[in-house]
Order: sequence, then structure tokens, then C-alpha cells
Amino acid sequence: MKLMRIGPVRQERPAMLDGAGKLRDLSGYVEDIAGNVLGPAGLAKLAVLDPVQLPEITGTHRIGPCVGSVGKFICIGLNYADHARETGKEPPDEPVIFAKAVSAICGPNDDVEIPRGSEKTDWEVEMGVVIGSRAKYVSEAEALDHVAGYCVINDLSERAFQSERGGQWTKGKSHDTFGPIGPWLVTKDEIDDIQALDMWLNVDGERRQTGNTRTMIFGVASLVSYLSQFMTLLPGDIISSGTPPGVGLGMKPPVYLRAGQVVTLGIEGLGTQRQKMVQA
Repeated sequence: MKLMRIGPVRQERPAMLDGAGKLRDLSGYVEDIAGNVLGPAGLAKLAVLDPVQLPEITGTHRIGPCVGSVGKFICIGLNYADHARETGKEPPDEPVIFAKAVSAICGPNDDVEIPRGSEKTDWEVEMGVVIGSRAKYVSEAEALDHVAGYCVINDLSERAFQSERGGQWTKGKSHDTFGPIGPWLVTKDEIDDIQALDMWLNVDGERRQTGNTRTMIFGVASLVSYLSQFMTLLPGDIISSGTPPGVGLGMKPPVYLRAGQVVTLGIEGLGTQRQKMVQA
């Protein structure tokens, strides 16, 4: 299934994309794409619905974040060896974990704000892992049982705030609109091999990032298991699993985003995003 949230900010309603690419209204069956709806029982109830029998949503509508009521937005740094090296760091022996404020979450095609005083706003295409059921001390073998599905994320970053202002990375990652997610939550049954998906990102139509999830240092099952040793993962939590090479920081000389530029990005099977940069 491809599950979505459609409508104005904080007024989104749940929806499903049918096989013909039409939007179908789920608000008669679930309140939101969130919480227990993302668990095995909740998804099973949606899976038996015939999309053709659901009300069609016609017209043009804003696509909201594909998951509502996110509790934790956990990011993994330096999870592609070639990206680690382009930033001047060695690939890590264990996953690098940091948090992104949930207030950064926005829709996949919403405008992205360049923070006041920013000169180093950067892009990062990443695959998001959406937790479907409570995970605490889970093994790698059972980790994917706790995953509801996957989505596209642009892990936008202000590099000076992140690395030149002291402290940890979170303040460079958490500006409003720095976490576009969606367009869809794609349930895991639709993906044959989550560790074999092509991913890309363009700035003003020029290719910046090209990668594949097969080159992740720590795969999805490994990340879910690892994180569950340190914190309980709950339905609706999101893990942003790292970015391939090609970020602005890694260019010679570095290149960063400016107001008016347009970023497009996507992951095979998970959809695409488009964001215009605006000044905060």
C-alpha cells in the first residue's frame, strides 16, 4: 500500500494511492496515518479494503507528511562510506545517531526555509524507516517485523550550525521544514529488497547525488536492532538512514543552497519530492 496524508498543514486527512494513481479517502476508516494504524493489525485492516470502493479525492491538494504524530525523528550519520569520506571522516564502527526535531517535519513538496543567518544550507536524500510496532531489545533477525514501511526524506542541514557552532549536530538539522517526508509511506510488502533501491537528488535540474541503498554501512535491520538497544522505538517513530555522496559540503569548493533554487529527489519505489528554497 501507498499511504498518504492530504490537506492543509495540521488539517491533513488519511488517504491511499490506488493502482491507477488516484487518491482514495481513508478518513471513514482511520483517523490518521499514525500510531496503532501503523502496526500489523492496523495495516491488515487497510490491506483488505478495495481502493476502487473508497471515495476518490479529486482536484489539486497539498501532500502532507506521510506519517502523523511522529514521536521520535532519529537520524543516522555517515552511513555511506563514500559520503563519510567526502566529509573528511572515516566510516564509523557503530551507527552515528542524532536527533532531528519533529517540528522540522513538513510535506514532500512544501517550500523549505533557509534559516536566518545561514550560508551553508545543504541537501541529503535519505530513505526513511517508519516503525510500526514497539521495539525494545530486538534482534536483527526480528527487526523488520517492527517496521511498517519506508519513505523518502530530505535531511536538510545547516553545516555551520551543525559543525562550527559547538555542541552536537541537532541544531544544524532541526530548522522548520528541514524534514520533508513522503509523498507516501510504502508498506514493506511492496518492496522486494529494501537494500537495493536507487536514489537521487537534483538541484535546479543538475544531478548532485546518485546512490543505492545497497551501499549503506548499516542496513535497515541492523539499524532498528541497534537503536532498540538504547531506546524503545514506538509506532510512528522515523529513522532517517543516511545519505549517499554528493552533498554540497563534499563539493570542491563546497556549494550550498540559495533562495529560489529548486531541489528534486526520489528513491526507487518510494516516490519523489520537490522543494523550492525560500528565505526564512
